[in-house]
Amino acid sequence: MSSLPVLPLGLCGFGTVGQGVWQHLEANRALLRARLGVDLRVTRVAVRDARRRRDFRLPRGVLGTDPLAIARDPAVPVVCELMGGTGLAREVTLAALRLGKVVVSANKALICEHGPELLATARRHGGHFLFEASVAGGIPIVKALREGLVANRFPLIYGILNGTCNYILTQMEERAAPYAEVLAEAKRLGYAEADESLDVEGWDTAHKAAVLAWLAHGVWVPTSRMIVEGITRLTPTDFRQAAALGYGIKLLAVIARDHARDELSVRVHPTLLPVGSVIARVSGVFNAVSVTGDVVGTTLYSGRGAGRDATASAVLADLADAALLLRGDRPAPAALAPAPAPSACRPAPPERIRSRYYVRLTVRDEPGVLARIASAMARHRVSIATVIQGPSERARAASLVLTTHESDERALGRTLRGLRALAAVLEDPVLLRIGDFGA
Repeated sequence: MSSLPVLPLGLCGFGTVGQGVWQHLEANRALLRARLGVDLRVTRVAVRDARRRRDFRLPRGVLGTDPLAIARDPAVPVVCELMGGTGLAREVTLAALRLGKVVVSANKALICEHGPELLATARRHGGHFLFEASVAGGIPIVKALREGLVANRFPLIYGILNGTCNYILTQMEERAAPYAEVLAEAKRLGYAEADESLDVEGWDTAHKAAVLAWLAHGVWVPTSRMIVEGITRLTPTDFRQAAALGYGIKLLAVIARDHARDELSVRVHPTLLPVGSVIARVSGVFNAVSVTGDVVGTTLYSGRGAGRDATASAVLADLADAALLLRGDRPAPAALAPAPAPSACRPAPPERIRSRYYVRLTVRDEPGVLARIASAMARHRVSIATVIQGPSERARAASLVLTTHESDERALGRTLRGLRALAAVLEDPVLLRIGDFGA
């Protein structure tokens, strides 16, 4: 084997993703050497508990417990931050970037909360921050936006960004199983965390949406400025009624920009998609993203969105960029270039975030209820398109599923407040958006 320069790597975190990176570096060492002209070699690994049993045995002297020591080690020019969280992970990332290192991260929460600080630190000190693995697992969506589609402006990006939620929704739809039952199964199979709230309440998807919004528009949108709704209130009834209307249900991130008004909206919510659309047919733990550019039109990306192998693939892609960058064989990849100039776009006001809507109500089974509901909706100029009435699990109650003609978030918010005030409405209404995206 010919002698090649060694590129030392430090792994901060050796959980599922870290072990995947190690595994595939070792398995594909010859291929990577041939393609990159360097030998990527993990020389230091930091973990919380060095005594914990792991799938792979590391060489003597590699394992330690201090990630900051790796970040500050002058013999380690590339640091992989794979710990998760936003406290120590931020410290480690900043320490490495201040020394001009390349940092590879899969940490979407860190980027969402501290992205401007991290990128500014990288630019100030000559470091580089790579984060392909932070969004959509093995799908190379970061490179697509910043390199392959660099000539485009993006009026619409939407997609499935959380494999846990997509697995749960797929099982609920296919088996007519209740949410709690499918969630318990997802935990047994390892698809859901012990504390599932970050996934099922929409925050994991929101963090990823923030990264995509910055890549596409040069704007950091905090989650406090997004609509963020999860999947916990969905029932088999919603899937049955959606199917009757010709739709499936997916948890989507939707990033929409009105370039004429320079307004941007970022939202995360369960969405009804036409059953014939490509993304409606994406099932299980897979992710999918639709990107509409003003030059290219609409492009679609799909693949495994989480797990050891998919995320490791994205981390290894960034390590390859780091190797070529440090060798000087290519300029900084577009994803590492200076951030776009601050955008002039403003948050879109609620009255300009428009959609058709699905509303499920549990109401008293008595005459005149539908008329009172129609009146409450008409008061805010929300027009009913269809009505499906059926039995409810509650005694002396009925289930009403309404769809609306196109309206807006402000009008629907006021309408829901009016519906909650009606004595005939027995439970908090369930509101879903209908996604007429055309792809």
